[in-house]
Formats: sequence, C-alpha cells, structure tokens
Amino acid sequence: MIRKNTSQTAVSPVRSEAEQVFLPQVGLLALDRQYATLRHEIRAAIERVCDSGRFVLGPDVTDLESELARTLGVPHAISCASGSDALLLALMALDIKPGDEVILPSYTFFATASAVTRLGAVPIFADIDPTTYLVSPSDVKRKLSRRTKAIIPVHLFGRTADMDALLPLAKEAGVPVVEDACQSILSTWHGRCSGALGDIGCFSFYPTKNLGGVGDGGFMTTTRDDLAAKLKLLRVHGMEPRYYHQVVGINSRLDSLQAAVLRVKLPHLDAWTTARQNNAARYVDLFSEYDLNRHITVPEDESRGRHVWNQFVIRISGGQRDALRTHLSKCGVGTEIYYPVPLHLQKCFAHLGWGVGDLPETEKAALETLALPIYPELQAAEQATVVGRIAEFFHAPHLRRSDESRSLAHPAEDSPLQGPHYLRTMKAVGRADDVRC
Repeated sequence: MIRKNTSQTAVSPVRSEAEQVFLPQVGLLALDRQYATLRHEIRAAIERVCDSGRFVLGPDVTDLESELARTLGVPHAISCASGSDALLLALMALDIKPGDEVILPSYTFFATASAVTRLGAVPIFADIDPTTYLVSPSDVKRKLSRRTKAIIPVHLFGRTADMDALLPLAKEAGVPVVEDACQSILSTWHGRCSGALGDIGCFSFYPTKNLGGVGDGGFMTTTRDDLAAKLKLLRVHGMEPRYYHQVVGINSRLDSLQAAVLRVKLPHLDAWTTARQNNAARYVDLFSEYDLNRHITVPEDESRGRHVWNQFVIRISGGQRDALRTHLSKCGVGTEIYYPVPLHLQKCFAHLGWGVGDLPETEKAALETLALPIYPELQAAEQATVVGRIAEFFHAPHLRRSDESRSLAHPAEDSPLQGPHYLRTMKAVGRADDVRC
C-alpha cells in the first residue's frame, strides 16, 4: 500500500561553521512532485479508459507493450500484474520444476527467491561483489551443478550485473538466464538494454520504480518468439481460445488504467533517468567536499553501460550505519536499508540450511549500506542538506566549498526553494511505508 506520511519533524535550521543552512526535511521519496507535472494528462488518460469500459488487457495495454518493446530494443514485451509475477511467469515458461536449482543473489528483494520457491525449486544463494553489490560471477560458477536449471542475476539499484562473465557461464552450463531487471529499466550493458541480454527480462511498475504506476504492475521481455507465446498464455490461466486451457497458468493481467498512466510517463523516462544520473554525480561532488573517506564509501558509476540509479546506496564503516540513520531521521532526512536481512538468513528459508558466515560479503553489506534520496525531482539544496547532515554526524570538516554549494545553502530570494510554499512541499510524501522493494 502507498500512503502519504504528512507528519512533520520540527528541525530548526542549523548553521555549520561554514554558515550552511540545512533544510528542515528531505523525504526519501516525493511521488507527488512527479504527479504534479503530469496531473492533467494522467487524469485524462484515466477518464479515457473509464469511458471505454475496457479495463483489463485493453488497447492501452497493447500499445504500452509495443512502446516498451521499441524503447528497450526487444521484439517482445509482455505485461503482467507485478514484478513478482513477472519472475514467476518467467520460471514457469522455462519449465522450472520441483527440485530444480536456481542460482540467485541473497542480497535482493524477496520476490526473486519467492518465485523459485513457489514452483518447488530450490534457491541457491550466491554472494555479491563488495563494490557493486551485484551477484559475484565467480561464486555463481562455484555453485553451478547438474541440478542447476536457471540463473537469475539481479540488476540491483539500477546497475546491470556483469553479463560479460555471467552469460558465458550460463551458455557453458546450458541453462537460461532470467534477468531480474525490476530496478533497472533503461540500464544498459555495452549499449544493450537490460532485459535484452538474457532469455527473459523481468520488470516492475511498482510506484517507487524509475517507471512507476499508480499501483502494482510489471512486464517481461524476451527476444525469443517461443517464450513470448508461452508468457502470453501463462498470464491468462493458460487459456487460448477463451475457456479452452492448454496449460495451467495464473491470473496475472495488467489493467488498462495502469497501462494508460504508464503510457503518459514513458516518454519522460529517459529525461528522468538523466536527472537521476545528475543527482548521483552531484552526491559524489558533495561528498568530496568533506573529510568522510574513513567513514563513507560512495557508489561508483558503471563504465560498461548506463547506471540508472534506482537507489543511491552508501556504505558506512565502523558499525555506525544504524546510528547515522537515527541521526538523519531526527534531522528530517529520509533513508532506507536495502536489505537488512539477506535472503539466506530469512526465517522462511531456514529449512535450506544456510547460516551466518555462508555469504560474508552479502552479510557485511546488509549491516553497512544505506540508501539516500535520489528521485529525479530532488533539488540540489536537498542533496546538500543530506550530505551536510551526514558530515555533521561524523564531525567531518569541509575540505573545500564551491561557490555553487554556497548558493545552494542560501537560495536566492526568488528561488522556488524559499518561503512557505517550499516548506509545504517538504513533507515526507509519497512514501511506500508498507513495501519499498
């Protein structure tokens, strides 16, 4: 469920020794800002669907699938009810059966492993690279066996996994690759979009994603005609024609209202992605202004493709992550931990026999990482506040201070960041408090 949190944290402006003024609040998400720019188009699209009376798999769904396929450079885009269903349908289309092993990272959202388990298959958890947080190809190689029937690399936080290493492993083992691209729409690898690299790509339209709807939704991509036909059949109970069932599928159809809203948003996705990239670069510059190297590791960009920054995740050393998060919360700065308990240590997977120490890099990342606000509409002054508050916690002095950062700390009198109107927009709005995958 998505709900607005309109509670205010009373934080008086604090001046540092460099006379920086911190903003009273910076939300982790602000979904209302994006909606405000598209309000009239979205409402018109919803009214059009309501007037048509075609609410499930209607013309807007068909058109959205075509538009997504063109955008991602794939012949097939097949919509479904959620990113979780996309993963499940992908494995069903690949005939994953009880007892089959599927290799995937433990450092990811639950849905990746849930899809495997729901089919009676066995998730085999692989460790991650400590710098990128993406699945380690060397650990995947170690865990390949005759029972392995698929590999699911997760393009986590908007960065594509090392497909140069993973695809040859899969080819040698003779197993398909399902890309969990739920956080990485428009990310690329050597010029090709995620979702076009393996056998099936799985995406989410959850509202916090880079292309988010107004509820649940998802889609799958493939370059294979046979898999596209199976995915289309499986999402409608295996029914073709009506009331004649070829296989046992599931009910996972995208509704036309979601498709209509997403069609309004899709043309803006590239610009929003560029804004995320600019925000990530600004964070790197802001962190470089403080003596924080002993405490904070800032994420790197991806030289082999486009990083789309669904999340900007820093690493905090010395066991201080939780204390820093508490400090930021008191200062009105929204953060999130992705993910506090690795999947191999979740209670529901205890029967698989995994224990503490089995995946050391994964377990360390779960204790040290913290996501900062990175949405496209995030303002430079808000980013300066986030980094300034982190520096405040560590008592980190300025190493340098640019003219630009001074202007961000003291917005001009006619700036939209000044005055009561700006303070009204500083609520922690658009937060997915129950699920933030």
